[in-house]
Amino acid sequence: MNKKVSIRMSGLGGQGVVTAAHILGSAATRDGLVSTVNPFFGAEKRLAPAESYVRISPVQIHERGEVLFPNVIMIFHPHVITMGKCYTMPFFDGLQKDGIVIVNAEAFPEISADDCQALAKLNAKLYYLPATKVALEVGGTELATNMAMLGAFLNVTKLVTVDALKESLAERFGGGKFVASGTTAALDDVLRSKYEKVSQLIEQNMAVVEAAGASLREFAVC
Repeated sequence: MNKKVSIRMSGLGGQGVVTAAHILGSAATRDGLVSTVNPFFGAEKRLAPAESYVRISPVQIHERGEVLFPNVIMIFHPHVITMGKCYTMPFFDGLQKDGIVIVNAEAFPEISADDCQALAKLNAKLYYLPATKVALEVGGTELATNMAMLGAFLNVTKLVTVDALKESLAERFGGGKFVASGTTAALDDVLRSKYEKVSQLIEQNMAVVEAAGASLREFAVC
C-alpha cells in the first residue's frame, strides 16, 4: 500500500456499521498501517441512517471526521440508494476517480441514467452481494451482515489481511474496550448471545467473511 485510502460506510441503525469500521481500522493497524475511525449517526434507533468513516494509510493521517471524498463506498442496505436513507446524496457523492462501490443487495439497485453516466465518467467499479443472506446462512444471524461486507471489501481491495481481520474481531468480542455508544455495546452483547462461546463467534463470522467473497458480483456501469 503506497497511498491513503478513505472509506465511507453507509447503512441503517442496527446493521453494525460502527462496529465494522472499528474492526477494519484495528485490522489495518495490526497490518502495520495507520488508521482513523469516525462514526456518525443521528438518533440512535434501528433503521435510522448511520455512517462510519475509515482512513487507512502507510503514513501519518492528519484528517479527522467525515470522509467527503471516498475511494471506497460501502452501502450496507439498498434503501440507502433507493430511498435516500443516508447523509449524502447521491449515494456516491464525492467518490474519487477509479473509486469502488460495494452494495449489500440481491441485485444492484436501480439507478438513474444520470447517476449511471456520472459513475461511468468516474470509471467506478460497482459490486454487490447478498450480505444479509450470507450472514444468515453462514453466520446464523443477520447481525453478521457487517462481516459479510468486510469480506467483500477484503476481496476487492486486499487492503488488510484476513489474519489481521480475525485478530481484530477477536479483540472486539473477546474483551475489547472500544464502545462508540450504548446502542453499539448492546448490539455487541446481542451478537455474543447468538453463540455459545466467543471462539464460535469468531470462527463462524470468519466463515461469513470467506463466503462473502464467493457471493460478490460486479455490476457493469453503463
